[in-house]
Amino acid sequence: MISIAILGFGNIGSGVADVLANNEEKISKIIGDEIRIKYVLDKRDLSDTPYADRAVTDIDVIVNDPDVTVVCEMMGGTQPAYDYSIALLKAGKSVVTSNKEVVARMGDLLLATAREHGVHYLYEASVGGGIPILHALDDSLKSCAISRIDGILNGTTNYILTRMHDCNASFESALSEARKLGYAEANPTADISGADACRKIMILAAVAWGKLVSAEDVPCEGITAITSEDSTFAVSCGGALKLIASAVKTASGIMMTVSPAVVLADNPLYSAKGVFNAVKVRAGDLGDVMFYGMGAGKLPTASAVVSDIIAAINRSDSNGYTFFLPNDESLLSPEETPDAFCLLVQADADILYERIPSLALLNSKDGVHSILCEDMSKKTIYEAFDGLAVLKCLRAIV
Repeated sequence: MISIAILGFGNIGSGVADVLANNEEKISKIIGDEIRIKYVLDKRDLSDTPYADRAVTDIDVIVNDPDVTVVCEMMGGTQPAYDYSIALLKAGKSVVTSNKEVVARMGDLLLATAREHGVHYLYEASVGGGIPILHALDDSLKSCAISRIDGILNGTTNYILTRMHDCNASFESALSEARKLGYAEANPTADISGADACRKIMILAAVAWGKLVSAEDVPCEGITAITSEDSTFAVSCGGALKLIASAVKTASGIMMTVSPAVVLADNPLYSAKGVFNAVKVRAGDLGDVMFYGMGAGKLPTASAVVSDIIAAINRSDSNGYTFFLPNDESLLSPEETPDAFCLLVQADADILYERIPSLALLNSKDGVHSILCEDMSKKTIYEAFDGLAVLKCLRAIV
């Protein structure tokens, strides 16, 4: 019998208990033993749940119990989640988590502690809900030279932008609808500001390249300033507006950014609508690889936590996912790094081609042109169009 504990019995924590119960026979066959939830730590009254007799409020009860070998942390926030996790790892217990905030801010310290004490720190559920993207980066794509990651990493913002695209809804009405359907929190600031997607791309880049950057170093623009006109512009370019978190590795360094972008219809990210998440990885000789699925939700995220429980029990190494360290280099500026951009420019088309011969003309109406510029920095584009009326400029995902 393998004893585990759950910290935080909200949506995801209770979902972990459900997934373990629903798949008990299959999980037992995989690990060769049974899993028992011995403790549930939560401030809430659990007397009306099947786990009332296992409820505790003191973390030391779990830390000091030698029977508990794996602990699931679904508390959210950095504290007390970080302190609890450190104490558990030092006590020789593996920790699995869905807490993207603590991983993005302190994952390097938690992994170092896990390594020092011969246990695991696993966090698949912290990015993309039930999408197994971290396992893929850590295992299947380990031999590939990953050069770029682009992701739709927040279901709330993707739902809002989908409604703006499909129904010409305003930002305010789409957000209100997302709240009513339970896709947006009462306070959706972390989602619509881009902070949530920023944490997730930080984790993806850390696993891919071994360096955890600081959130303060990642340029982050949310969707609060997006208008229906911006969505219409994306359509005129032959695409759709998405909040895209990107990490790019070049010979000069790493560029990371979160911002609204025009995703052109030929790109597989274009098809990710509603609350779904999608991640596209450029993986060396393998080419582009796409991961798609439910990026949030009780059971999808809980399933990812349970997969980490199984991995913690079955894995013989003690590193967790790929070990990463704090970033010791400056990030490249998105303004100065070559990329793709869609622009709305009012000028004679011949002048546009004179300035940038390689541009692609996507749409024209009354002397206003939607164009695509690839492999150029935003700074270089604006220098080339100096003196012209550039009405809009958004990143493009081609």
